[in-house]
Amino acid sequence: MSTSIPTTMMDFFRKSEGMWMTQRSVHHFDITQDESGESNLTVQVIEPDDEKIASVLALRDLEAAQVAGGARFMWQPNLDLTEPNPDYAAVLIDLPDEGGRSGRLLRDRGYVEKIPVISHYWFANDGVLTINTDYDNNQGQERCWFITDDFRVRVSTVRMMNGVNLMTYCSERRCLSHARLERMAAAHASRTEDGLLAAGA
Repeated sequence: MSTSIPTTMMDFFRKSEGMWMTQRSVHHFDITQDESGESNLTVQVIEPDDEKIASVLALRDLEAAQVAGGARFMWQPNLDLTEPNPDYAAVLIDLPDEGGRSGRLLRDRGYVEKIPVISHYWFANDGVLTINTDYDNNQGQERCWFITDDFRVRVSTVRMMNGVNLMTYCSERRCLSHARLERMAAAHASRTEDGLLAAGA
């Protein structure tokens, strides 16, 4: 099955917009606690003039002219039907280099340490996105790519001063909206009706 390959961060954000069901496997190298499980990830694209972007830029004294846009990422338990908890959300702002295939990501909070961080990213020719983040005491790397338009994979590692101590694999499947499900049902009904008419002809 073919899929379009994003080559800029804003293309990646727009392709990721919506809700995803995440199945996560976590491997610790220093403890035996299992943090594997399932959750929902919701991605919302935000434009350069959004107030969320202005508030994050103020933390780093950066100019809005450098910004291409951004996205808000929100996590919640898989069966939780309430609004996402803002404590489990992050705003990512795209500061692209010339050409757009690489650049910096400004986050209001990091995944490993809950502090504002700047990450460096780049897209390979095959569409694999790599993000490197240096924290005060750790170094994180995440890679993400689309298998199809509705299925993507994320792999991440966290390195401590003494080596890798955490590795995560996530497979993510897009959750279809009610509107899309209705369109699919209508298309199926139309094909079924056409088939019955052809059979009776």
